[in-house]
Amino acid sequence: MKKTLVIVTHPSLETSVINKRWIEELRKHPDKYTVHELHKTYPDGIINAAQEQQLVEAHGNLVLQFPVYWFNCPPLLKTWLDEVLAYGWAYGSKGDKLKNRKAALAVSAGIKKEDYREEGRYRYTLGQLLAPFETTFLYCGADYRSFFAFYGTEEKPGGNEPGTGIETPAGLLDQSAQAYLRFIDSL
Repeated sequence: MKKTLVIVTHPSLETSVINKRWIEELRKHPDKYTVHELHKTYPDGIINAAQEQQLVEAHGNLVLQFPVYWFNCPPLLKTWLDEVLAYGWAYGSKGDKLKNRKAALAVSAGIKKEDYREEGRYRYTLGQLLAPFETTFLYCGADYRSFFAFYGTEEKPGGNEPGTGIETPAGLLDQSAQAYLRFIDSL
């Protein structure tokens, strides 16, 4: 069975709490998961599409891990999607490299889960905001398996900024990391 490729895109991973903890857990199992950090690999933001395509092809399942960034993904992941999921490779008459490949998302959201409701502060569910990723995978013929999310403790917009005293308890981080691995393993 091929390993799962986890494409991690976080513009400031060194200050991350959730994504960094998830990566720590993934790295305990190098036989099952390959962690590929886009910002570390491409600090200049220039993606080597052919190299990335080879990496995807060498693996089984594909997971895109990122913080929800202005209700979307970080810009480098958008660039990765634009350049790597190319015509003739990911879609088109000969583009079948994602066909039937299980794909999923893993996202951290600073906003509380209850704010991601149609009646909530931001009027949309996280699933609705992530629908373009689902649609992209479906367009490429992938077997989209939904998303895993960790919701934050933001009390007000901008309330989860570093130094505000709001910290996620270690036990909650550990539970999230274990649940994340179970999610990936269930793909």
